[in-house]
Amino acid sequence: MTLPIGSSPQTVLIVDDTPENIDVLTEVLAPHYQLKVATNGEKALRIMAAEHKPDLILLDIMMPGISGYEVCQRLKRNSDTHGIPIIFVTAMGEMEDEKKGLELGAVDYITKPISPAIVLARVRTHLALYDQTRELERMVALRTAELQTTRLQIIRRLGRAAEFKDNETGNHVIRMSHYARLTALAMGMPEARANLLFHAAPMHDVGKIGIPDNILLKPGKLDATEWEVMRQHPQMGADIIGQHKDELLEAAHSVALTHHEKWDGSGYPHGLRGEEIPVFGRIVAIADVFDALTTARPYKTAWTVDAAVAHIEASAGQHFDPALIAPFKTALPQMLAIQARYAEENGALPDLDL
Repeated sequence: MTLPIGSSPQTVLIVDDTPENIDVLTEVLAPHYQLKVATNGEKALRIMAAEHKPDLILLDIMMPGISGYEVCQRLKRNSDTHGIPIIFVTAMGEMEDEKKGLELGAVDYITKPISPAIVLARVRTHLALYDQTRELERMVALRTAELQTTRLQIIRRLGRAAEFKDNETGNHVIRMSHYARLTALAMGMPEARANLLFHAAPMHDVGKIGIPDNILLKPGKLDATEWEVMRQHPQMGADIIGQHKDELLEAAHSVALTHHEKWDGSGYPHGLRGEEIPVFGRIVAIADVFDALTTARPYKTAWTVDAAVAHIEASAGQHFDPALIAPFKTALPQMLAIQARYAEENGALPDLDL
């Protein structure tokens, strides 16, 4: 085996219904690569469905049952196999045959009888290109993950800045973000969407940064004029975030703008009603109120969990989406575990798992 010390052989799948052709290709490639063999298209597809897939396929066209063209088409339609290079090795040597094979997604086309040197050279070339492609994809994915992490940290810090300005430890944004995610999952929302809400929810009150301290921190009840100023914070938050095509920032914008809207249309800033309110805003409304009720503030004592749940149930159809009450109650045991973990008396905790 002519391989660098410590390296593993790449795997080539040979698909051909003629034993003699398989023997020839095996003789050429076996000293350099690990080989798998399929004598028809059906077996080739079964091999490709396995966990450990080959790195390249040498594929005959004219075979009984499923043709090589059909095998190629199926593999290119499958997200797990579409990137694996396919080289047609066939006796069909017409220009139209080669054109069709390349249009179906093959990277190369070799006609029989084969030249061993050409087969080996092209297999090496396309395996090297495939390795480069995978490494590039890995680097792009790594960089994308780094950018996503940075973006999430910025969103979290802005969310915490608003809470610290409002005499909070910052644990409120952690708790209510978990509550929102758990409620979303309980209502059947796909995990990816629930996680998106989880990461967007910390920005719900970022608009409070724009509220004057004499109003935001007033220990007593706000008068009508002060309340009008306070009601501007959802729009301020949406303006701070801005409108973007980015999925996360778009979700954060929606949450900031709509989490004080009410099911019956009596909320603010735009008086949206029912399903006019985005579902993320409807979920955050419940999560935010539940946490506010069950947490002691300078101007009030904490409600009991039972009292808070009763209030939320009584407000269904008025403040809250009635369809969210059952998922909220389903998620409640997990929410109480989050509440205990991030209790205010524990102080401001690091939000590494937010």
